[in-house]
Amino acid sequence: MTPRNIFRLVLAIGAAGYLAWMQLAPHHDAARSAAASAARDTEPPPPPRTLGALAFQPCTLASKFSPTPVAAQCTRMAVPEDRAHPQARSIDLAIAWVPADDDDAAPDPVFMLAGGPGQSALETYPAAAAAFAHVLKKRNVILVDQRGTGGSNPLECKGSDDSQADPAAQSDPARIRALTATCRDALEKKADLRFYTTTDAIADLDAVRAAIGADKIDLVGISYGTRVAQQYARTYAAHTRAVVLDSVAPNELILGNEFARNLQDALADNFKLCAGIPACARRMGDPTANLDGLLAKLKTQPQPVSWRDPLTGETRQGSLTRDEVATLARMYAYTPLALATLPLSLSEALAGRYDTLKAQAVLLGGQLSGAMTTGMQLSVICSEDADGLKPDPAMDASVLGNQIVANLQASCAVWPHGQRPADFHQPLVSALPILVLEGQFDPVTPPRYGAQVVKHLRNGRLLVLRGQGHNVIGVGCMPRLLARFIDTADAKSLDANCLDALPATPPFTSFNGWEP
Repeated sequence: MTPRNIFRLVLAIGAAGYLAWMQLAPHHDAARSAAASAARDTEPPPPPRTLGALAFQPCTLASKFSPTPVAAQCTRMAVPEDRAHPQARSIDLAIAWVPADDDDAAPDPVFMLAGGPGQSALETYPAAAAAFAHVLKKRNVILVDQRGTGGSNPLECKGSDDSQADPAAQSDPARIRALTATCRDALEKKADLRFYTTTDAIADLDAVRAAIGADKIDLVGISYGTRVAQQYARTYAAHTRAVVLDSVAPNELILGNEFARNLQDALADNFKLCAGIPACARRMGDPTANLDGLLAKLKTQPQPVSWRDPLTGETRQGSLTRDEVATLARMYAYTPLALATLPLSLSEALAGRYDTLKAQAVLLGGQLSGAMTTGMQLSVICSEDADGLKPDPAMDASVLGNQIVANLQASCAVWPHGQRPADFHQPLVSALPILVLEGQFDPVTPPRYGAQVVKHLRNGRLLVLRGQGHNVIGVGCMPRLLARFIDTADAKSLDANCLDALPATPPFTSFNGWEP
């Protein structure tokens, strides 16, 4: 394998959190899996296990985001779609229980709250499972697919990727409104879209808490899940024991407004690493200027390119567009390993070699498809944030520009809006033990958000993980610290010195990787 091919493989793996490998891994021994499945089909089902009033059956949690499935117990629980009219339509919530190693588990289980909005907790847990290994020594982990996601009446907009296939549609408000209206009309056959908000979701969580017989629960919110955790902790404080907010979105935040600015800041801060490495500065120059120059060039004229498909090896022809590079920069910024490859890819593109960037963009686009449940995302944002969406003229020339805000405004103009509590966007003021985690280079929820949240928490503490991006709960010694915090429910006395050893991820300086 040539150095260039090795580089492409590392790029493909780093680009989407090992998605290419993860998607292929479960099929390594298809014949053996089929035989095992056939054998299981002839066996009688095991007796259900109970947790409180709920009966569970064995299940396997699997995801394209992880090569390792997780053994669990699964069940479903009906809740009213509209709690003001409980005799009307109901929703079956998909619930999974990952049992503690100790049969005599602590009475306060840990609820993991997935990100998005629009991700499934059951589908994303396998990729996060290692972070909960120490927690599981003493406590059960409970996963609930938030209404509108995963197995809980998912609100997926079929054909919603049409705007990706037609780049012009991404900047046409009329086209966005039309696509959104089509999705709305289809989903309204099975859901009242006003009742898929964060406020509805936390009522579901508390219903599950009561059903499993837990007086208090611990919450681990990740990304958008931190909004869910904060709203639950305020509304159901008497049933909340401890909270972890990983990559926190403050209650005051209007989702969408600061995406462009946060990405600009994160990219600029991370790209400064190149200036401190002579080989990088000599070969790549200024990555920020390179990215700006490439985006300007592609905005005027997409560039023709011949590239090799990173999964099939097939040579393909096409063009590299500005939107592809902007999306790549945004998504790579979530993960330091992926972002470390971008300065070299940019320098190659500016020299007229666009194949690596194109292959990365195609791979990433395929892996992102279906990662979020679009209808649920719109029900949340249009109910909770739409009236505060506001473009920032200073960001017009940024990587993302104001397109996300404009698209959300167009979609929310035709999407049903649910009710939002009057204090929804007020900061969480609490004496609960709350641990807040941020990555130094997080492109969507930067460390300043953590500082903003923690100043209202009497027993809160902020940890900023050096050199890290978005979602840091599984990094370095964090899994041990997570378990220790939940055991003690004391953030301030937590010894977090082990995080000092976290290294920054340097940029690639050649197709062979980093400087030795």
